[in-house]
Amino acid sequence: MPDLLTVHAMTRGDKLALVEEPGGRTRTFLELNSRVNRLANGLRKLGVQAGERISGMSYNSIEGSEAAHAARKAGAVATPINYHLKPAEAAYVINDSGARVVFASSDFLATIEEARREVAGDVTYVAFGVDPPAGWLPYEELIHASDDSEPEDQPGGMGATMIYTSGTTGYPKGAFRPKGVNVENVLQIIQIFELTDSDIHLVAGPGYHSAVSFFSFLNTVLGGTNVIERRFEAAEALQLIGKHSITTTFMAPTLVARLLALPDELKRSVDHSALRAIFVGAAPFPQTLKEKGTAYFGEVLWEFYGATETGINTVLRPEDQLRKPASCGTAVPGQEIRLLDEEGVEVPTGMPGEFYVRNGWLAEYFNRPDATSSGFRDGFFSVGDIAYRDEDGYYYVCDRKIDMVISGGVNIYPAEVEAVLHEHPAVEDAAVIGVPNEEFGEEVKAVVKLRPGTTATELELIELCRQRLAGYKRPKSVDFVDDFPRDLAGKMQKRRLRDRYWQTVERRV
Repeated sequence: MPDLLTVHAMTRGDKLALVEEPGGRTRTFLELNSRVNRLANGLRKLGVQAGERISGMSYNSIEGSEAAHAARKAGAVATPINYHLKPAEAAYVINDSGARVVFASSDFLATIEEARREVAGDVTYVAFGVDPPAGWLPYEELIHASDDSEPEDQPGGMGATMIYTSGTTGYPKGAFRPKGVNVENVLQIIQIFELTDSDIHLVAGPGYHSAVSFFSFLNTVLGGTNVIERRFEAAEALQLIGKHSITTTFMAPTLVARLLALPDELKRSVDHSALRAIFVGAAPFPQTLKEKGTAYFGEVLWEFYGATETGINTVLRPEDQLRKPASCGTAVPGQEIRLLDEEGVEVPTGMPGEFYVRNGWLAEYFNRPDATSSGFRDGFFSVGDIAYRDEDGYYYVCDRKIDMVISGGVNIYPAEVEAVLHEHPAVEDAAVIGVPNEEFGEEVKAVVKLRPGTTATELELIELCRQRLAGYKRPKSVDFVDDFPRDLAGKMQKRRLRDRYWQTVERRV
């Protein structure tokens, strides 16, 4: 089976495949396929074998897209690095994934260069678009060192994928699909969301996010054009929607909120009439935001529920956004969903239970069979969300069993932040929880108990975290307590601690 880019290069070679903004750089499908072939052949010359990982840290870019496609053609696994990570955190992802090649743009050369000190093994470092430091290979040199013939022994299909996601304990885990998302699931989602080859898709969110990369990939599968916004900026994104007659985009609720918060004068000046679908997921979508979005854009909002590990499980269509408040939709065909109580018994309609799913999307955790198996129950997998189903079959995610914080669609695991807080000599105990935030859904709060006779300030503890952690993981506030709620065995009860901050909020996440 020919690679999808090869097919598009032969059948629609002059059509724009990629447009990068700001700047307006472009690639036609013919140009893109030629460069991707060169890069894939270059990776092979570097010794990258089928199934091995390549990684990278950059803002959204044409080069990042080329590298991801080249990995697929070379039979390797593209594993992006969250660009908010600190050097030690990036080094962990590189080491854990066993990446053979690491790409970086000029914005992140310093981060990856510092991370190199903690990276083990033989890794080749490649710099996008700049004269690189010593020991780095220039990207264009790698591109032009090979010819653009189709790489031999291409694996075909959608290609393996791995996105690092966070749990509540330990380090991030690679959600790994050795064979990628199967073709049947891809075609099903294309049909459900009514995607076409004439779509012009805005890539607005960060490409390291699984949903951002998935929806842009779907558009490429069809032969549509992807307009890449280098880094989301609300006014620019809205203007790009008008400038390029954007028809589809994916955005986490936070990004939708930022669009709608723009001045009315700017919003009135943009022609968004071509836009027919905004796909929203990765975090709870507040009903008030849905109402504002529908009032401005019209009936174009699609909400879905899923996870990096489980794919897309439910979908709420545009016409149901206001009819079914707070719902995340009905089950996608082929999804087997169970809502179970603590004993593993299915709960009745209207009763909350833990959301378990079985489907053809499920990922495994890379080199972590223990973590993979712990999420399963009788063949069904859960990421710990609590939901209920109404009598019409619509699902409502109402809470989370586990302690993971989701802020602006990004997963944050408390244990890592708590470990940094415990390094402060005045901290006796600490708990990190998610508390309400109108823009991001949740924000990180630290609750701290100090050792007797010691002192520490809120700013002091936040600064400690700033030095050690990516910005999105840092606590936005710190509360001090005399003690924590605990059960009879002395274990901290985070749920009770968290509940006090959510008492006045209608929908919990």
